[in-house]
Amino acid sequence: MRIVLLGPPGAGKGTQAKSISNKYSIPHISTGDIFRKNISEKTPLGIEAKGYIDKGHLVPDSLTIDLVKDTLSQEFCKNGFLLDGFPRTVAQAEALKEFLKENGTDLDVALLIDVPQNFILERMTGRRVCTSCGASYHIKFNPPSVDGKCDVCGNDVVQRKDDTEATVKERLDVYDSQTQPLINYYDAEGLLKTVDGTKAINEVFESICNILGSDK
Repeated sequence: MRIVLLGPPGAGKGTQAKSISNKYSIPHISTGDIFRKNISEKTPLGIEAKGYIDKGHLVPDSLTIDLVKDTLSQEFCKNGFLLDGFPRTVAQAEALKEFLKENGTDLDVALLIDVPQNFILERMTGRRVCTSCGASYHIKFNPPSVDGKCDVCGNDVVQRKDDTEATVKERLDVYDSQTQPLINYYDAEGLLKTVDGTKAINEVFESICNILGSDK
């Protein structure tokens, strides 16, 4: 099974990706993991990517595509994969399609975990984390027993800088501008399937399984 996973920041992609990977026995592949692995192993592609990252530049499409192709060519991906964070653009999607075609396979589904922006704002801006032990809370859904204090160690619980409303809105706006063309692309290809990401985690996963099939 070959899957592309789509969804905005805060949609719960990481949680669902782990469950999908376990149930269907396919590797969960994120571009971040690919970059880190190649950089740590000092592969030629990793060294090239590090040069861009160290300068604070975005890794070019062509290099990102080469890194993904190299990963998907490896033995552990022969029975399928779950791609998370790639493709990010229609050009990357076209490159993935061509690569799979050259290898005699196709993408099975582009799975979109759909969550409205206002829901994500509430979910992400309400998150709090302990400055000492890292325990996480939510001011509405999972508040600490004593306001501003960690239940585990008693230290301060704070909002991370990347969870402020302005930062979250900016990330969502970037996602919308980058990903909507991709959603339209996969819809036109007949590959797009959408699940309601506002439901409970187990309900979202059940919806995903209904799309993918209950058996491995």
